[in-house]
Amino acid sequence: MKVALMGHGVVGSGVAEILLEKKESLAEKAGSLLELVKILDLRDFPQLSYQELFTKDFSEIESDDSISIVVEAMGGLHPAYEYVKSCLEKGKSVVTSNKELVAEKGAELLAVAKEKNVNFFFEASVGGGIPVIRPMHLCLAANELKTVYGILNGTTNFILTKMIREQMSFEKALSIAQELGYAEKDPTADVEGIDACRKICILASIACKKHIYPKDVYAEGITKITAEDVAYASAAGYVVKLIGQAKLGKEQHQVMVTPALVPVDHQLSGVDDVFNAVLIEGDCTGDVMFYGKGAGKMPTASAVVADVVHAAKMPGTSLSLTWEDSTASVALPLTSCENSFYYRLQGSVKPETVEQLWGEVVWLTRKDQPANEVAFMTACMKEGEAVKAEKQLQDAVILSKIRYLD
Repeated sequence: MKVALMGHGVVGSGVAEILLEKKESLAEKAGSLLELVKILDLRDFPQLSYQELFTKDFSEIESDDSISIVVEAMGGLHPAYEYVKSCLEKGKSVVTSNKELVAEKGAELLAVAKEKNVNFFFEASVGGGIPVIRPMHLCLAANELKTVYGILNGTTNFILTKMIREQMSFEKALSIAQELGYAEKDPTADVEGIDACRKICILASIACKKHIYPKDVYAEGITKITAEDVAYASAAGYVVKLIGQAKLGKEQHQVMVTPALVPVDHQLSGVDDVFNAVLIEGDCTGDVMFYGKGAGKMPTASAVVADVVHAAKMPGTSLSLTWEDSTASVALPLTSCENSFYYRLQGSVKPETVEQLWGEVVWLTRKDQPANEVAFMTACMKEGEAVKAEKQLQDAVILSKIRYLD
């Protein structure tokens, strides 16, 4: 069974390495030899022993009817979308690790795959080497899924771990992450929650069987988290994590990405450093958690090749991995979402004023707390109600606002 690879970057080179070095063991698992015959990349790699496999011409893959599986490891939306769609239309199964592609075009590409009786697989698009997508649509098939919570970005989790363990500032922790190669020179997609947003959209789409687009999902990063917030959280028995959440309703679903205070006895609280975790609640299973390294060359390449093996073994299209497109947003608008909140205020704040605006609250303290600073946690309320209370606050400024898991 002939395989083509598009993109020879970090993940793509790992995929090539596994396919070329593990031919015999993969053949046993796939039931047929998986032969890598073409690699599309605009660059030259004269130092590689398999340099003869490279091409700069996509049509050599597109028009070759002997190629039955194509791996997309280019990243980005264009031209990945056009190339993947064309390969599916030509009757080739496609495997990708491209979360942006799946989050934006998943419903359309899955529909093309169904029409051509081939497969569009993307296990590696969420959680790197952690198996979570296939378990969701196969192993948990007997369940009505109720909630999905995830620590979905290793870079932000590493930064927050540094801030918690070493009382480090966000800026210092980010600098270390960049030095270690965990964060890009431009870390925007990670620290602003964009990467995690794409991933929770994919998981939520699988769970509710409707396409949830990133543009409809509120995403907030960790750039405003301070050492003071970490101290208040710690004193109250919480840690700060960037959480992607999907709470499934009947017609619309609460889907968002935000920093959150997580109780220290919660399953996600001990997921530290560059590790990821996804916690799924089913009506039959209860809580099920998937944990591991969420990124990196070989963990991600491992998940990609597993999808290649799965595609090779499939007699036709997968009926369980699918969701419908949606013309209207199936994600609840932010004002209708319900959460509990932590606030840190500065100024002249009377307890009775706070309770008049937010209702009954839990007051927090920390070491070296300034006299003009207060912090508290609210009960669960709609986001719109919280904003309404904020607008009525006088004689104080809001320094921090963070959701929390109760």
